[in-house]
Amino acid sequence: MCKKSVCLALSLCACPPLAAQTREAWQAPTLSITRYDEDWSDLADAQKRGHHWTGQFKYIPLGDDVWLSTGIELRLRNENYANNLWGGADAPDDSYLWARAMPYADLHVGAPDRLHARAFVQPIMSYAVGVAPSASPIDQSRLDLLQGFAEVGAGPVTLRGGRQMVSLGTERLVGTRYGPNTPLAFDGVRGNLSLGDGRALDLFLLNPVQPGPASFDDRTSDTRRLWGAYATLPDLDLYYLGYRNRAARFGGLTGREERHSLGLRSHGARGDWHWNVEGVYQFGHYDGQRISAWTIGTEVGRTLSGLPLSPDATLRFNIVSGDRDSEDDRLGTFNALFPKGKYFGELSPVGPTNIVSLNPRISAPLGDGFSASIAGMAYWRYARNDGVYDIPGNLIRAAGDSRARFIGKEVEATLAWQATAELELSTSLSFFAPGAFIRETGPAQTIAMTGLEANFRF
Repeated sequence: MCKKSVCLALSLCACPPLAAQTREAWQAPTLSITRYDEDWSDLADAQKRGHHWTGQFKYIPLGDDVWLSTGIELRLRNENYANNLWGGADAPDDSYLWARAMPYADLHVGAPDRLHARAFVQPIMSYAVGVAPSASPIDQSRLDLLQGFAEVGAGPVTLRGGRQMVSLGTERLVGTRYGPNTPLAFDGVRGNLSLGDGRALDLFLLNPVQPGPASFDDRTSDTRRLWGAYATLPDLDLYYLGYRNRAARFGGLTGREERHSLGLRSHGARGDWHWNVEGVYQFGHYDGQRISAWTIGTEVGRTLSGLPLSPDATLRFNIVSGDRDSEDDRLGTFNALFPKGKYFGELSPVGPTNIVSLNPRISAPLGDGFSASIAGMAYWRYARNDGVYDIPGNLIRAAGDSRARFIGKEVEATLAWQATAELELSTSLSFFAPGAFIRETGPAQTIAMTGLEANFRF
């Protein structure tokens, strides 16, 4: 394998699973979204740093056991909508451009096998052009601090405090909101105990960061808090998440919410098969009501190695509870807390609340850095007395008098090209045809969305 093709493994989107890659001794880690979990210490060897032009930026020696790692992400994304929210949005036909830059610097002091410390800083510049009727802080936060924390560690124990992005599991409940222009960060403390062989325990107490529309006006939320424990074992995750929101909204009412989530996730790969199955139960109270909600998400796939291009076929099936009776003293609406930004795909008008979804998908590498996928989605309401919500959990269609369950069906195609180890170009085309529930409760046009993206990272 040539040096250039090895470097292509740095891409998250176009590369095969890490276990399937041929790795060189000097090869850098896979680039991550959060960036702070990349380990570039192997580039202490000056000869290894010389294999690729980014090596001189990823490991900058400053003294004995003192070194600095730097990098940046530059992203341009254009999205074009026709009939957004089935024609019910404030600006149903919209076309806009997102631009963001996220440089970072990661200072390390000491060796990992003894007392060590680090400081990580990542500002963000996020701007939007053409968003109608106006850009929200998720579209445009201008210049702000996205991440900035200090960390100390000794042996298997690491303690961290400050502002940081957090990604747990497959981001069903806690994610980075990477797809939109302004990612999600948290302020707080985390502790990690690494037990080796894929075993670790993560403890945290965090408040989400609320972005503002101007520079340096992002602030720690004083109404929402997240705490919990996340245990990772080989092929298995177990976790508890506690959540409090003093200004939660359900059914058009505002009240105090305290919710507890118990989750179990099984994931892995055996031969050509791979799977990711997760179940969560939630309990607590909201404005005098008991909370009893749940979700089950399944993903099973297989690489069809006997076919040309060895495509991967995956089937996802999700059930997310809703509130069956708004008049009783129990709230059955699931709260996805802080999920990933584009939950069901590039076009995700509906979110993981009160929903049943079926999602077959097939993807394949096409050679020369190209990859493609095509997917279908179908959505139903779980509870007829509850409505349809977006990804952040806002009600976008109330139940009204409709007894229909079917929300609609969607088809989506994507094409990506890893032009260089650092530059990825991608495009997507999506259509969402409304079902009986949407037609009975308001505007019901077919949503069309195209996306174009250029992402340069090292």
